[in-house]
Amino acid sequence: MNTLAQRIEACDWKDIEAQLDQRGYALTPELLTSTECDELIRLYADPRQFRNRVVMERYRFGRGEYQYFADPLPQLVLEMRSSFYSPLAAVANRWAERLKQSERFPESLEEFLEVCRRARQTSPTPLMLRYETGDYNCLHQDLYGEVAFPFQSACVLNRTGLDYTGGEFLLTEQRPRVQTRCEAVTIERGRFIVFPNRWRPVKGTRSDYRVNMRHGVSSLKSGKRYCLGLIFHNAK
Repeated sequence: MNTLAQRIEACDWKDIEAQLDQRGYALTPELLTSTECDELIRLYADPRQFRNRVVMERYRFGRGEYQYFADPLPQLVLEMRSSFYSPLAAVANRWAERLKQSERFPESLEEFLEVCRRARQTSPTPLMLRYETGDYNCLHQDLYGEVAFPFQSACVLNRTGLDYTGGEFLLTEQRPRVQTRCEAVTIERGRFIVFPNRWRPVKGTRSDYRVNMRHGVSSLKSGKRYCLGLIFHNAK
């Protein structure tokens, strides 16, 4: 089987960009094998892999918990983060052009992380989330400082309908002068959802305009759900 980096590179990135433009998110083919998903789930119980654990109910973020990976990132996570970044940076720059924004993103993740370092954002932000029956994640945006990359990606590591039920990925889109639109997405194990973490451009009658985005997870009805989240900017 091809390496994970090769599998990500082989995705139809034109189609992914088209999905992002049309509906505000995109789903990849299955990129992680069941073995790789199980390997990531096993990491959750190893405190040496993580720098911080957050119990969501304590901060009114929802119910459930998540842990941020520590440096150095596990090789699999490092490979995913780097491989997703480059094609998404090209989309991010085209979106910035559409909205007449001056901000541009470098081609490689390492160059972008240097931008984060100059802003004193040095803590890694890829994370693992664990939900059990009744757990959920409130709508939010993952912004940790002045520097923020406009896309995130997430992969559910369990089998929907077998290991858990419920737990749909939620996206809301707030357009000017209209009611908020909500999308609920079921993510099959090993597939990634790519989504904007703050805003996206939408074509208007005269020009593109910006709409704000938030994301969360609906209540788990049964079972246990593990999710890997790839955030590309670092935190302070």
